[in-house]
Amino acid sequence: MCGIFAYTGEKRAAGILIDGLRVLEYRGYDSAGIYTAGSSAAVRAVGTVRNVADKAARLTGTSGIAHTRWATHGAPSEKNAHPHTDCNKSVWIVHNGIIENYKKLRERLTEHGHSFASETDSEVLAHLIEEHMKALGNDFEASARAALKEITGTYGVALMHKSLPGTVITARMGSPIVIGIGSGEYFIASDPTPILHHTKDVVYLNDGEFALISKKGYTISTLDNAAIERIPSTIEWNIDDVKKGGFEHFMLKEIIEEPEVILNAIRGRLVIEEGLAQLGGLREVEDKLAGIKRLVIVGCGSAYYAGVVGKYMLEEYAGIPTEVEIGSELRYRKMLFDEETAIIGISQSGETADTLAAIKEAQRKGVMTLGIVNAVGSTIARETEAGVYNHAGPEIGVASTKAFLSQLSVLALFTLFLGRQRDMSPVMGKRIAEELLLLPGKVERILNDRERIRTIAHKYEQTRDFLYIGRKYNSPIAYEGALKLKEVSYIHAEGYGAGEMKHGPLAMIDEAFPTFAIAPKDSVYEKMISNIEEIKARKGRVIALATEGDMTINEHVDDVIYMPKTLEMLSPILSVVPLQLFAYYIATARGFNVDRPRNLAKSVTVE
Repeated sequence: MCGIFAYTGEKRAAGILIDGLRVLEYRGYDSAGIYTAGSSAAVRAVGTVRNVADKAARLTGTSGIAHTRWATHGAPSEKNAHPHTDCNKSVWIVHNGIIENYKKLRERLTEHGHSFASETDSEVLAHLIEEHMKALGNDFEASARAALKEITGTYGVALMHKSLPGTVITARMGSPIVIGIGSGEYFIASDPTPILHHTKDVVYLNDGEFALISKKGYTISTLDNAAIERIPSTIEWNIDDVKKGGFEHFMLKEIIEEPEVILNAIRGRLVIEEGLAQLGGLREVEDKLAGIKRLVIVGCGSAYYAGVVGKYMLEEYAGIPTEVEIGSELRYRKMLFDEETAIIGISQSGETADTLAAIKEAQRKGVMTLGIVNAVGSTIARETEAGVYNHAGPEIGVASTKAFLSQLSVLALFTLFLGRQRDMSPVMGKRIAEELLLLPGKVERILNDRERIRTIAHKYEQTRDFLYIGRKYNSPIAYEGALKLKEVSYIHAEGYGAGEMKHGPLAMIDEAFPTFAIAPKDSVYEKMISNIEEIKARKGRVIALATEGDMTINEHVDDVIYMPKTLEMLSPILSVVPLQLFAYYIATARGFNVDRPRNLAKSVTVE
């Protein structure tokens, strides 16, 4: 979850590294640091990259490694910031991941006379390389390979040695690493975003791979030094995609981009007249999918809630029994799958550790694996048998917004694809396809009403607790709305299926505990009105999200936000947008940085 950036070439490295860390700051922002070739020490600082930038002005050298940290072992402090070094200040390392056997390694190294300066698990690697160099004639490359073989856990690393100023070693195991290929210069990062500033040509490392990089070129091999050939890929994003574009926050920019995100998700994938979805990423497994009788969707956080919406879609319209599992739970359960089951991993980054682990376990059991991911070239995209890309572009804000909408859009396409393989009529398929085409314009109408949403949000900005309720397709959106409010405003919020109110949550309702009720005109509208009345009878304030033209609901609630009418199965794609804006406006009114919520990072690549 930390951000790694490294450079080797002809230019002064420090400025390039600082710029890279600024782009990567959404991956971790409790401390940062830089080491460049020829330096006797690294520069480190607690807090944002800005705090280390001034210190880095004195660094020279045309290669270096850098890191922005999201703490796992050891509190945020300068001594725990990366890069870490060995006893002789010769080996320098930055690390993303968790070294699970670090205590055992640290004890052994301490017995051999090593002295540790930090509380982190990462520092062990620097000393372990130093120890191997004693036995391997100061061979840095061989010692790095030997040290990494001893590591249990996950890592994405960039390594340097003071005696090899133009050389950077990188390797990965469960934590992403991508190499950017420039002209006489190379870049290493934990995701492609900072590389876009320099080149669009990249190589992604797989688990267990090791790369030796200098300004003259690079080689990739296994830890046992077996050579690997890999054709570079081209990043499909543009540099403007990772800039704010005049917006105060990435979160708002990314919400405003949502109409385009839906268009990108469905573009070229609908055959309207026949009511079909064409998903090129599933073409090679189309026949196999026709025989699937059970689906298991796995995700974490917002991706999990998208999966729950997908369950409703797939069961109602494709007729396939579908289960949704949290990745961190499924990976530790006994998976009772068979050859007629397919598992679908949903992940914006394509690197979510728990989701990836569940997919790998399913693969070991011979189960068909599919991916719904946004990042081309990501691990889940490569590991799964087939899948669908979201095409949402990079999402920089930590709280998922546009990526969530793209996941829902792809799940709707997937439902249409599987439904038409089965019993869905062409008429129904055409109706869904036509309505999908109308969704970008309908999201635009919601966005045009955002000043009203801001006004309502400001009325509730000092609230300590919030309840979100919905039914059927909008039950998971209630959970997602509560999650967004928690993530960016730090207000305690709970999501509930509205039918569960009598089973406990009503005890919490009073004048100080408001409710956000998602109540579009759908098959459960009357039930939602009854739930709202239960809350009002206990003096609870209610904000309703209702369908345009529903004036009756004003009689039951304190505030109303409207959304356009659509098919019930597609209503979550619209209903989540006001909830995202509501969370954004409350959080900004409270003075918080919504792009970097405390204690959170964007891509969860550790367990």
